[in-house]
Amino acid sequence: MSPAVPIKRMKTDILILGAGGAGLFAALHAHQRAPGLSITVAVKGLLGKCGCTRMVQGGYNVALAPGDSVERHFMDTIEGSKWLSNQDLAWTLVSTAIERIHELENELGCFFDRNPDGTVHQKAFAGQTFDRTVHKGDLTGIEIINRLSEQVWRRGIGRLEEHRALALIKTADGQALAGVLMVDVRSGEFVFVQAQAVLLATGGGPTMYKYHTPSGDKSCDGLAMALAAGLPLRDMEMVQFHPTGLLAGTETRMTGTVLEEGLRGAGGYLLNGDKERFMHRYDPRGERATRDIVSRGIYAEMRAGRTTPNGGVYIQMEHLGVDQVRKQFKGMVERCADCGFDLAGGLVEVVPTAHYMMGGVVFEPDCRTALRGLFAAGEDTGGVHGANRLGGNGVANSTVFGGIAGDSMAEWVGREGAWQIADEHAIEVAVRDALAPFQRPAQTLNPIREALYDCMWTDVGIMRDAQGLLRARGTLAQLQDRLSGVGVAGGERAFNPTWHDWLNLRSLITVSQVITEAALAREDSRGAHFREDFPQAGELAGSAYTVVRRQDDATHITREPVHFTRVAPGETLLRNAA
Repeated sequence: MSPAVPIKRMKTDILILGAGGAGLFAALHAHQRAPGLSITVAVKGLLGKCGCTRMVQGGYNVALAPGDSVERHFMDTIEGSKWLSNQDLAWTLVSTAIERIHELENELGCFFDRNPDGTVHQKAFAGQTFDRTVHKGDLTGIEIINRLSEQVWRRGIGRLEEHRALALIKTADGQALAGVLMVDVRSGEFVFVQAQAVLLATGGGPTMYKYHTPSGDKSCDGLAMALAAGLPLRDMEMVQFHPTGLLAGTETRMTGTVLEEGLRGAGGYLLNGDKERFMHRYDPRGERATRDIVSRGIYAEMRAGRTTPNGGVYIQMEHLGVDQVRKQFKGMVERCADCGFDLAGGLVEVVPTAHYMMGGVVFEPDCRTALRGLFAAGEDTGGVHGANRLGGNGVANSTVFGGIAGDSMAEWVGREGAWQIADEHAIEVAVRDALAPFQRPAQTLNPIREALYDCMWTDVGIMRDAQGLLRARGTLAQLQDRLSGVGVAGGERAFNPTWHDWLNLRSLITVSQVITEAALAREDSRGAHFREDFPQAGELAGSAYTVVRRQDDATHITREPVHFTRVAPGETLLRNAA
């Protein structure tokens, strides 16, 4: 590597990549478990101001009320997953969520909405047999992230803000993780952070789709780095579309923004372009069916041409009372008004929008991964949700496993952690690859981005078949080649948004290829993955999940049987429910 590219070197006991619910909970738990360890949170943007948890409107699923139970929450989760989730992980989610919600309230200072008798208010979300979603109006994520950020600042936990992770750097023998190569967005300086333990908590972010909910800085970097490191990923074909993304036209980034599930849970109607309710044609639960079913129902209306002026469908809330809607969904009423829609008293155009990735890194209940020294939590992981995530289980997943990861890393470092010597050649290669676009003729990235949007929406979206997936395979290979030939103007790396746009597209195309290959391999329909050429779910008792690995630029796919450790299809009583 040329001496003209210096690399700053840093050391920390625990490095956390990501500052959403998983990352911040991990930092707080690690600090509490081992106050003497140095802990550093690295985030692409500003701590407290970015990430998907902050964008959560709906709420947090937890079995608190009389009549509800952990077992009931577990069964809703398993049935929503179409029997593909890791049942031990799902049990950890629903059982630990109770502890975590009390921690959020009593230790971290979150204020959630209350009933007149003082108990926590819980609202209805689709796909559940009980109203168990705890919330703060429709701005739950902001409440949680604000309180977590305050506590991280108060404890003096180290921060690397506006630092982008580029590569997981192993030891020369490949047996352990030595640290992470990063770039300081503000200066363009490369930074290698050596750490005894690293948490991958960058979040997913399916922003490769034409309509998507996460902000543009979410580009599946964590998953792309995990693939490059040879880690196994599971359930990558399972990309969840939220049924109701705001559809405000093609000229605004507000299109795709979620109008949360509580609207349908409260009794909101979906109307097609002819202003007719249609969901009961697709499921007897109507608008309160699971997200995958409602998204397919909307998509079917769109393909049939029964659409609104912008090409979607309508959501209507007026029949629930204008004043009540304004009170209950204040944030969304204001957001819709900013785009010229009256949510409380009129019709709002919506479209299914790519929202969440159920797939991710294979991990253990204590958040360890197959690479020594690397832990994972939140949307970077797979196995908790199977084929479909219930609304309200996402932020629960991040906080539950983020806390577990923090405890596990602190204990692991104290017990067997060690500083590993980095493979310097791997650092050189990662720096060279990141700088490659500066050596090529500058071109606009917009055509590649738009082609990626169209490819994933049309061929790897809500409805899939072999013909479209094979077409996507070819398109994505072409886009990867095109991106490899596109350069970035000038040599300035400091605050260079075009360079980071290029890096974003590199990650997105890589992960899109894996989604496509996993979707081709699954020749049945489960949850978010619907094959029109294989519409049947297959025998539940023989359920298997898809595992993807990348080696030498080749994708390897295997199928692993689901182990029904607590309940099998057809059973009604849980085993080992403790």
